[in-house]
Amino acid sequence: MSDDPLALIRTRRVIRALTDEPVERAQLERILEAASHAPSAGNRRLQRFVAVEDAATLRVLRMVAPGMLQRPTAAIVIFVDVGAAVEYGFAPGSRGLYIDVGTAAQTMLLAAHALGLGSGPVTSFSRAAVGAVLNAPPDWSPEMVICLGHPAPTQPPAMVPVRRRSWRELAHWGRFAPSGTRQTDAAVPYRDQLGYSSLRQARDS
Repeated sequence: MSDDPLALIRTRRVIRALTDEPVERAQLERILEAASHAPSAGNRRLQRFVAVEDAATLRVLRMVAPGMLQRPTAAIVIFVDVGAAVEYGFAPGSRGLYIDVGTAAQTMLLAAHALGLGSGPVTSFSRAAVGAVLNAPPDWSPEMVICLGHPAPTQPPAMVPVRRRSWRELAHWGRFAPSGTRQTDAAVPYRDQLGYSSLRQARDS
C-alpha cells in the first residue's frame, strides 16, 4: 500500500465484501491511535470508540444495523460522550460534536486503507440497540460504525453507479458575485476558467 497520503485518499473505497480473515489487534490499535489525531473542536475529544472483535457480538450488531451489508471481522463504534459534552457547555445536538464524528471516521477509514484493510461506514442502525448490545454508558450516543476486515478478491458493483465528479466540477474560486448580477471569473467553476462554457454564462450573454 502506498505511503503517499494523497494516493491513499484517491484510492480509498467503501469495501462491502470481506473475507473471514481476522483483523489483528495491533491493526485495530493503530487505527484507534490514528483516530486520536483527528481534528476535534477545541481539542476536547468528546468522541469515544468501542472496538469489537467478538464474532457473536458482531453478528448481533448486524441484526440491529440494516446498513451493515458487510460481514466484518472487526468493527469500531464511534460514540459521542453527551454527558461530557454538556459539561463543556455544548448542547446535546451541537453540530460540532457530529462534525468531529466525521473527522474521526475519515481518519480511521484512511488508516485502515493504509494498513491494507477494507472498511466502510454505517449509520443505519438502532442507537438504542447498539448501546444495549455493547452495554454502553447511558450518556454515550452511538453515531457511526466503522466495519473492518480484509477485502475479498471480488467486490459487488456500486449500489448506485454514478460518474465520479472531478474536483473541477465541485470547486469555485474566490467569491460569488452579488445576486442578480453577471457572474465574474472570480466566481465561476474552475472548469469554466479553463475555457469551458457554463450554462449560466450562456444564459447571461
